Amino acid sequence: MRALRRVLLLALFLLLAGLAIVLYYIANPNLPAYQSPSQLHYLEQWGEQERQTYYYTPQGTLVKGLRYDWFTALELPFSRDKFARPEYLARFGFLVDPQQKATPQNPGNLPVGLTRHQDAKTGTHYLDISCAACHTGELRFQGQAVRIDGGAALHSLASTVPTLRGGSFGQALGMSMAFTYYNPLKFSRFAEAVLGERYPEGKKQLRTDFKQVLDRLLGTAWNDTHRGLYPTEEGFGRTDAFGRIANSVYGDAISPSNYRVADAPVSYPHLWEIWKFDWVQWNGSAMQPMARNIGEALGVGATLHLFQPGGVTVPEGDRYASSVRVRDLHTLEETLKRLTPPTWPEAVLGKVDLARASQGRALFVENCAYCHAPNVVPPEQRMAPGRAPEWHMRIVPVDIVGTDSTTADNIADHRFDISKLGWTREQLAKLDVKLFGTSLEQVDFSNISSAKGLAYITAFVEDQAYKQAGIAAEERAAMDGFGLAIGVQEKRGYKARPLDGIWATPPFLHNGSVPSLFQLFSPVTERASQFHVGSFEYDPKFVGFQTTAFPGSFLLDTSIKGNGNQGHEFRDGCRKGGVIGRFLQPDERLALIEYLKVLGNPQLEGQLTQVEARPWTPGPACEG
Repeated sequence: MRALRRVLLLALFLLLAGLAIVLYYIANPNLPAYQSPSQLHYLEQWGEQERQTYYYTPQGTLVKGLRYDWFTALELPFSRDKFARPEYLARFGFLVDPQQKATPQNPGNLPVGLTRHQDAKTGTHYLDISCAACHTGELRFQGQAVRIDGGAALHSLASTVPTLRGGSFGQALGMSMAFTYYNPLKFSRFAEAVLGERYPEGKKQLRTDFKQVLDRLLGTAWNDTHRGLYPTEEGFGRTDAFGRIANSVYGDAISPSNYRVADAPVSYPHLWEIWKFDWVQWNGSAMQPMARNIGEALGVGATLHLFQPGGVTVPEGDRYASSVRVRDLHTLEETLKRLTPPTWPEAVLGKVDLARASQGRALFVENCAYCHAPNVVPPEQRMAPGRAPEWHMRIVPVDIVGTDSTTADNIADHRFDISKLGWTREQLAKLDVKLFGTSLEQVDFSNISSAKGLAYITAFVEDQAYKQAGIAAEERAAMDGFGLAIGVQEKRGYKARPLDGIWATPPFLHNGSVPSLFQLFSPVTERASQFHVGSFEYDPKFVGFQTTAFPGSFLLDTSIKGNGNQGHEFRDGCRKGGVIGRFLQPDERLALIEYLKVLGNPQLEGQLTQVEARPWTPGPACEG
C-alpha cells in the first residue's frame, strides 16, 4: 500500500512539474525582445492617406470569429497587461510606429494590418487581418527603422501548430483566451471592459460566445497537429500560402478527406507594380486580381458558407456566401496601383557606391536581365487591353532554375474531391473562368487540382459577393481588374519578377532560404545551410537581415523539405541542375548588389557611368 502511495505521489509530482513547465513557457513564450527605434522613416512610396487606407482597410477575414473589442480587452496569461498593446504584438514581428495613437480607422491602436470590419446583419465588429499585415516590411540599422510599404512581413502569424516554446501569434492568442476563460477574476475584468453598461447582465452570454471562439482556435490547433498538416515549421516571415488556402477551402469547408500536407512555406512577395503583371502568385497560376484577393482572404480566415449542419447543401440562393468584402478589396487593389518601389535611403543606410553600381549595371545586363527585366508588351499583345503598361513575366521551370520544387510540386500534384458540391460542366461553363493548357471537359470533380478548383470556387464566391454588395454587371469589370476573366494555368515553375526594390525584401528565393543577396549570387556551397530568422537588423553591405542566434530567433534549416537553398546558382561549369550563370567574383557580387540598390531610382541611375556589358553566354555545352 505504501509503495502504491509513493508511486501515485511521484506520478502526481511529475504531472504537476510537467504542467508547471508548460505554464512557464506559455507565460514566457520564445519571442524576440522589442526595442523602439530612435526614428522611423517612411519612404516616398505614396502619400499618408494611401498608407493608412492600405494599413487598415479590412478584407472580411475573421480570426475564428474573434471580436475586435474582445481582442483589445484580452490580458496576458499571468499579467493584467493587455495582449494587444503595440509593444507586445511587436514581439511577434507586427509593425508599430512608436508615435502611433488610436484613430477612427484604428481605434484599438493596433499594429499594421490588424483592423476590423462590421457584420452587416448583427453590427458586430470582428478582428480582421488585412493584406497589409503580411505585405509590409521594415528594416533596422543603427537604431533607426525604415518602413517598406508593400514589402515582405517578418512576423510569426501563420503557424497553427503549437510548440512547447510558443512564439507564434496564434498559440499565444489561444493561451490568453484560455486563461481568460478559466480564470474567474480575469474573465470578470474582461467582461466588464467589453460589456460596459451591460455588465454584469450580459456576462453569461458573453462567456458562451467567447467559449465558441476559443473552441474553434483550439480545434484548429488540434486538427492541424494530429493530422500533421504543416511539418515544415514556417517561423518568421513565411507561410505555406497555397497549402493553407487549399486546406481552408477544400478541407475545412468541403470535406476533411481533402486535407493535404502543406510543407512548402514561402516568403510574402512584395506588391509594388504587381498590377502590371500578366500572371501573379509565385508559380504564375492566377490572372484576375479580384479572384486572387478573394482566394487570399479565404486562406486568412474569411468565412465560406457551403453546407448546413449535418452536411446538407445550403440553398442555391445563399450558397457561396462569404464574409469577403469586394468593395474593400477593390479599394486595396486601386490603392496599391499608386504604390511605387522603395528607393534606397542613403541618409539611413549609407551612400551608394556609384562607380561600383555602374559596373553592377553591366553585370545585371549580362546575367540577370534576360529573366528579370520587365517585358513590356505592345497593346495588341496585352491580356488586358486597358492595362498600360502590361508586363509579361517569364515563368522558369524548376528543372532549369533548380530552386526548391516543393511549392510548385504541391500545387501541381495535390488533388481534391469536390463532387460533394454537385457541380455540372454546363453550370461551370457559364462562369467567367478561363483555363489555360487544358479544357473544362478534362476536369474531374473527384480529383481536381488545387488551382482549377480554386478558380471555380472563387468564381462562385465572387458572384455571390457582388450580389450581396449590390454591384451591377457594368461595375464588375473594373472591380475584377481590367475586365479579366478568372484565368488559371498550372506550370511547374516560378515567376521571375522585376528587381526594383529587391534590396528591401530579404531573405531571398521564394521560400526565404537564402539570407542575403551576396549569398544568392554565390555558389550553393558558399550559402549558409542554417541561419536564424526574426531580426529586423539589416546588413546594407551584403543586403540581408542579420542571421546570428538571439533570444527568440527561429532557426531555418535548409536540409528540411521545403526549405532547400539550392538553385539560382552562379558558378562555372555546365548550365544545368540550377546553374543559371557563370561564377561571379566577390567584387562582382558586391557590384551587382550596389546596382540593385539603384535599380528603379531614376535620380541615382542617371548618375551612373556607362560600362560595356559582356555578352551573356550559355556556358559550356554539356550532354547528358
